[in-house]
Amino acid sequence: MIKITLPDGSVKEFTQGATPMDVALSISEGLARNVISASFDGKTIETTTPLTTDGSLILYTWNDSEGKKAFWHSTSHVMAQALEELYPGIKLTIGPAIDNGFYYDVDFGEHKITDADFKKIEDRVLEISREKHNFKMRSATKAEALAFYKGNEYKTELIENLEDGTITFCDHSTFTDLCRGGHIPNTGIIKAMKILSVAGAYWRGDEKNKQLTRVYGISFPKQKDLTEYLQMLEEAKKRDHRKLGKELELFHFSQKVGQGLPLWLPKGAALRDRLEQFLKKAQKKAGYEQVVTPHIGQKELYVTSGHYAKYGADSFQPIHTPAEGEEFLLKPMNCPHHCEIYNAKPWSYKDLPKRYAEFGTVYRYEQSGELHGLTRVRGFTQDDAHIFCTPDQLDAEFKNVIDLVLYVFGSLGFENFTAQVSVRDLSNPDKYIGSVENWEKAENAIISAAKDKGLNYVIESGEAAFYGPKLDFMVKDALGRSWQLGTIQVDYNLPERFDLTYKGSDNELHRPVMIHRAPFGSMERFVAILLEHTAGNFPIWLMPEQAIILSLSEKYEKYAQKVLNLLENHEIRAQIDNRNETIGKKIREAEVQKFPFMLIVGEEEEKNGTISVRRHGDSGKSNQSMTIEEFAKLVQEEIDKTLKQF
Repeated sequence: MIKITLPDGSVKEFTQGATPMDVALSISEGLARNVISASFDGKTIETTTPLTTDGSLILYTWNDSEGKKAFWHSTSHVMAQALEELYPGIKLTIGPAIDNGFYYDVDFGEHKITDADFKKIEDRVLEISREKHNFKMRSATKAEALAFYKGNEYKTELIENLEDGTITFCDHSTFTDLCRGGHIPNTGIIKAMKILSVAGAYWRGDEKNKQLTRVYGISFPKQKDLTEYLQMLEEAKKRDHRKLGKELELFHFSQKVGQGLPLWLPKGAALRDRLEQFLKKAQKKAGYEQVVTPHIGQKELYVTSGHYAKYGADSFQPIHTPAEGEEFLLKPMNCPHHCEIYNAKPWSYKDLPKRYAEFGTVYRYEQSGELHGLTRVRGFTQDDAHIFCTPDQLDAEFKNVIDLVLYVFGSLGFENFTAQVSVRDLSNPDKYIGSVENWEKAENAIISAAKDKGLNYVIESGEAAFYGPKLDFMVKDALGRSWQLGTIQVDYNLPERFDLTYKGSDNELHRPVMIHRAPFGSMERFVAILLEHTAGNFPIWLMPEQAIILSLSEKYEKYAQKVLNLLENHEIRAQIDNRNETIGKKIREAEVQKFPFMLIVGEEEEKNGTISVRRHGDSGKSNQSMTIEEFAKLVQEEIDKTLKQF
């Protein structure tokens, strides 16, 4: 008999060789019908994998992210089979699951694939799926694997880097693929599938290698789910931050400046500044001090921090000065600089905590194929801060940062989120620096704080930073998409690497604990996500301009200017459209520009000292006549509804 521990802590006994499906059946037939994947002691397995030792088992359904991962990875196998049948002679490479669906990188040789081919591929995938083929894992020797893939240099390269005895294949129908595992029970569960796009992708992400064709797809257990997903994609296209950013004149990219280096236009710069001032005000109340650090640093700084060893390949090439042997790097992280600020003078325990905040611009080299609007760039600004505290202060400081993150989310309309405790991958200790003891202390501190604050949290293994665990906030936007926004990290390692100290009450030197935190994360990515979440209809307190004054004709230019001056007295941001255009055209253009309020002025308004107020998105029938004072009160009420107090 073996003992199987379930997520709720309960333990069940089974005969050796029982499968995850047997465990599911012992709980309920309903669960057994829905289980599609499992993990045992942290390793992904199939529902048919025999269990031979005591251990912890997690069962996954479609509703779990790991279940979707298995579902999509399995569909990539079926799509690969369909592609081989439809395009003889192609060479398959890798086909993983991703956040939304899957892809397969393929060397199509002489074949070309276009949008017109999508339907025949989809139809063949569904034909294979309806045949209900089981996914079966089997082991193979290195020699067998190399013989099977003779002529496929991509799979051969992968196999050459594997140890004999660790190589496995997955079979279904007439198709076999090199695979580590993680599949649904059979193809019949796949009821709907769509190819989303094709794109170029270099083998192993190296621009020096051959460019392959990456085929993106997604699949679902119900046709209804696919229909809803495609509707969401259509809405997402309308909300694409690149499209809205251009329409709202927020940012621009120039090939002459360089890929992945955004240029913020006046309206975008005003939006950024308002976000910065919003957070700076809250940080000041919370006891942070603003600092400024340079955009470059000596290479040795990042060698000391460990960033060069971990991210050197993703950094820009060293900058060489006229002095022999002197090397600088564009700053990839702010934290080493803040460590040196702390090191500028000796500290006592009475001086701590020290909270340093900076909107610091950093630079990381991203391959051109991975750049995407503001969400993936080469130069970005982090709302970075680092707290240096005593171990006794860690819990309170960490919880205070949680409060700050929740304040930011509440004021910007992000209400649906999950907290993710990102910890080490215990099976891969070489990924991390520092002692096991410090890692355990840091991980326990985060879990304790998350519990005490009543957060809805999950624990994700392998998602920690190389220097410490973190609490990541996974936010769902208006379209139900999940984004990682806001992060808080506990770090015992950088204080050691930079020899940071403070004098304790015992008159001895001690190490401070370091908290890294960024509620926005990156200003660029945050603005992109906020744009898509709100469709450009930002909270009124954040809008670069809160109203536009539309004059019925040039005759009312003086009155429009008077209204503008009065609005400025009430600290309402506005502009005038006094062009010789029809009021209908002015309204349509103001709607595209997302002005929250349109203030129409003409003969009657000038005579009565009023404005005709139209809200963004209204049909126009609900225009209200009011005084400037009444309008100012309305705007303030709107701000008070959305801008929380910290």
